[in-house]
Amino acid sequence: MTASDWDAETYSRVASPQLEWSADVIARLRLHGDETVLDAGCGSGGVTAGLLDVLPRGHVVAVDGSPAMIEAARTRLGNRRVSFHCQDLSELTLDRPVDHAFSNSTFHWIPDHAKLFSRLNRAIRPGGRLVAQCGGPGNVAEIVRGLEIVTREEPFRDDVGELEAPWNFADPDETESRLIAAGFAEPHCWLEKRLAIVDDPQSFVEASCLAPYRERLDQDLFRQFSDRLMEAMGYPENFSYVRLNMDATRGTGQVPAGGPVFNSTGKGERGERE
Repeated sequence: MTASDWDAETYSRVASPQLEWSADVIARLRLHGDETVLDAGCGSGGVTAGLLDVLPRGHVVAVDGSPAMIEAARTRLGNRRVSFHCQDLSELTLDRPVDHAFSNSTFHWIPDHAKLFSRLNRAIRPGGRLVAQCGGPGNVAEIVRGLEIVTREEPFRDDVGELEAPWNFADPDETESRLIAAGFAEPHCWLEKRLAIVDDPQSFVEASCLAPYRERLDQDLFRQFSDRLMEAMGYPENFSYVRLNMDATRGTGQVPAGGPVFNSTGKGERGERE
């Protein structure tokens, strides 16, 4: 996830569907309670708190590319067995390997999944697991269609009309192939449909989906853009989600080149960015 201008405060208030869905993903980790787990894309820390609940003797390494999200997570969680790192997951470098990696509603923001999976593979101990859920093909279809209309209209076209779609909605087959190429063993990926029912649809869309557009527009124009998008979508009260689930194990063989390297002190050669 890149350091887009995320509205961390609003996201914390409206992202109840993502928080609710994360419980099933956390359960798939099958933790003993004393592990160190990477939260890859921790956001504002709501899901991280749920991860900590199942790690009473463990530790979470919380990583996000947005400084605003990291600050919100730090404020929410303090030092409760969490270390925080503001990094692009595609360039992930940690002090030492983690036991497992977890991610919720993040990987679809990362353009290069091959590079992402290579970095994650090198961050996990041999035999550790990657358990994640993100957007898959057909995710937020109403919002995608609305954006196709509004980004071509004036007065928004000059600022956002050339902006590429911000999401990478990969399918299960290509994701399994990329996981294998990155060094993961026996990956299992599948799609799952969900319905996001929210109390404040416009704030939900702004906080969950429009960070790249907020960066390109001044405050007044972004408000007009958001209003027009809601109109183009017909003022929906809920949103159709398609979630891509992935479970994989870090292989015990040689890891493909291109990921972070740990030296004899455990320090990543590229260091970390806080």
